[in-house]
Amino acid sequence: MRFRGLTGLALAVGVMLFSACAAVPPASDPEAVAEFNERNDPLEPMNRKFFAVNETLDHDFVRPVAVGYRDAVPAVIRTHLHSVLSNLSNPAQLANDMLQGKPRKAGNTLMRLLINTTIGVAGVFDVATGWGYPDHDTDFGLTLGLWGVPGGPFLFLPVLGPSNPRDGVGYGANTVLDPLTWVSFAGSATLGWTRFGVSAVDGRSRVLDATDAIDKTALDPYASYRSLSQQKRAGDLANAREDLPPTQAGWYGVAPAP
Repeated sequence: MRFRGLTGLALAVGVMLFSACAAVPPASDPEAVAEFNERNDPLEPMNRKFFAVNETLDHDFVRPVAVGYRDAVPAVIRTHLHSVLSNLSNPAQLANDMLQGKPRKAGNTLMRLLINTTIGVAGVFDVATGWGYPDHDTDFGLTLGLWGVPGGPFLFLPVLGPSNPRDGVGYGANTVLDPLTWVSFAGSATLGWTRFGVSAVDGRSRVLDATDAIDKTALDPYASYRSLSQQKRAGDLANAREDLPPTQAGWYGVAPAP
């Protein structure tokens, strides 16, 4: 768990340096060049190999575990477990909110962390959302994007899945920003790996229907996952740019600043 992000970054750099690149279409074929640039996948041959490895791991192990988890564990327990995992990620979210220059967003995240950790019993109950402090997704990859760092070419990383060089750096930074990375106590390593495994199963179970639909209908699942992940990441960055809540909170009894 401690080295997951750094491993992702190392893999990203390794792929970029050592993998074979896709052939660039000749300039005499502008349509092919435009399509090549739109895909933004110059490392496609190696990316497809990693995709095939991931598909094998998912088919033989990850998906069956996720299906069993969804079928065996009642929905209410899965919801509470997801809430605990979300609460554990709030410190890193708080750090990214501050790094993005969003004091009100950081204040909301801090309130979520305090409310759900105490009244919500370590995050088992999401009390904060009902009190006006909803959860949100952010990470260091988005932080870099908001400061103008380009994503770079598409990467499909072993285990981690769709990414790009900027988000590969983000994996490592999020690991550093997570307080559990630095806390050491008896059983901390077991806790870290348990959290990693439970998070993986929880995340996979939440997209089972969507991925099953893609695998059944897509003529080229790799291309579909590449397109969807690129669109989603672009949408996440656009939403992060527009998500600028007023600095002054409404719960002080005065109108928020525009």
